[in-house]
Amino acid sequence: MPLFYARSILSGIAGVILAIVGPGLIYALRGISAEKATGLAAVAGGLSGALFSPLFWILAVFLTLSFWSASRLHNRALRVFLFWIPTLFISTIGVAIVTLMGYVYLRSPRS
Repeated sequence: MPLFYARSILSGIAGVILAIVGPGLIYALRGISAEKATGLAAVAGGLSGALFSPLFWILAVFLTLSFWSASRLHNRALRVFLFWIPTLFISTIGVAIVTLMGYVYLRSPRS
């Protein structure tokens, strides 16, 4: 039973991160030219707009359900290639990016 929860949470995290990186990031970068902010502030402002778009949530739910259904495959090789490798890779990259952004934020001088 604990593996069921772990696979479900991992599917959700990977689905949301992939939805942010895909069209969410494109939506965020498209609005940067109209913003007065620079750097991470402009990207964060664009991402907040992307998080409220219906396309983002539809894609996040679709990706989460597809990863979750891949985690329930009976063929071990398919489950490894369609669930474990993509979700662990996407989650690791997503956590690394968030950690790096937090580190940069904490180490940047305040003005």
